[in-house]
Amino acid sequence: MSTSLLDQPVGYLARTIPGSTRLFHEHKIDFCCGGKHKLRDAVTELGVDGEAIAAALETLRARPAQSGQNWDEAEPAHLINYLLEHFHAAHREQLPELIRLARRVEQVHGEHPACPRGLADHLTAVQQELESHMMKEEQILFPLLARGAGPMVGGPISVMQMEHDHHGESLRRIDELTNDITLPRGACNTWRALYAGLRQLHDELMEHIHLENNILFENALSEKTAPAENPATQAQTTTGCGCSNQ
Repeated sequence: MSTSLLDQPVGYLARTIPGSTRLFHEHKIDFCCGGKHKLRDAVTELGVDGEAIAAALETLRARPAQSGQNWDEAEPAHLINYLLEHFHAAHREQLPELIRLARRVEQVHGEHPACPRGLADHLTAVQQELESHMMKEEQILFPLLARGAGPMVGGPISVMQMEHDHHGESLRRIDELTNDITLPRGACNTWRALYAGLRQLHDELMEHIHLENNILFENALSEKTAPAENPATQAQTTTGCGCSNQ
């Protein structure tokens, strides 16, 4: 059974096994921008024990279903509202403060060997790119998806996916600048607040991209490419194709 899990795309596992994203976070397995990669390839690249990861996923999959939102079965408009309220609004609130904290740390601790020099400028670029990206989603793609997608949905989705890949690279750059967001001994409260905020941004942006790429976009593309069905059986069709879209 673990062999079959190792051969599944990481994004598919993230969307179908509750609790898997936390496991992937712990082992630095990219389930959002790298969602199309098979688990076997992802763990091999990281040097992680794939059989152990697959066994942990089997344990999670065997747990009784918990009450809560199943986004894979949600209406697109409902998921879009969640994305807007919990991620778009949050990123707009987070980044200005993170930039302020990063500049303060660089000004005060610029000579410290662990100082994340260049982080404030990088976060400023992230803010600008993310704002442009979210505006395009809010003004173009999300209204299209909320109305039921359509034959032209593939183009805008492709653009957003490419930009998501760039956001993933930006997160990796943050990790490089901060030694994987690891505080040095004796770090001041400003430094601690900065890194706590960076961890939150990292986790929330990963979840944001996962919900869009692996669920919202995947389901929309599946509907667009699904073959025409007999009306007598069409009501039995399920949404989504069950594979990752990263």
